Amino acid sequence: MNIQITGKHFDVTDAIRSHTEEKASRLPRYYSSIHEIEIVYGTSDNGIFAEVIVRCGRGHVFVATEKGEAKKDLYSCIDSVFHKMERQLTKAKGKERNPKHAAKSDALAG
Repeated sequence: MNIQITGKHFDVTDAIRSHTEEKASRLPRYYSSIHEIEIVYGTSDNGIFAEVIVRCGRGHVFVATEKGEAKKDLYSCIDSVFHKMERQLTKAKGKERNPKHAAKSDALAG
């Protein structure tokens, strides 16, 4: 699993990087076929933003974005964007494992 952390018009400090890597290392618990995690931090006219892009097997891509008003809100943005991503991955994994969804795909194939 490859973790890439970048900042747009924003310097990513060691503390932010370590906090992010800690949160990103938990994501495979929710979805096992994760290949790459890309985290982008930046500033915009309205404040700061955090975006997490997760690329998985079979071409699945999951994206979560969170915006904050000031730089002191960055850690809360990080926590909430990873919480959003955890919900997306849990929901996708549930759909894949649900036998009701598998029966629909088998019926369409045959």
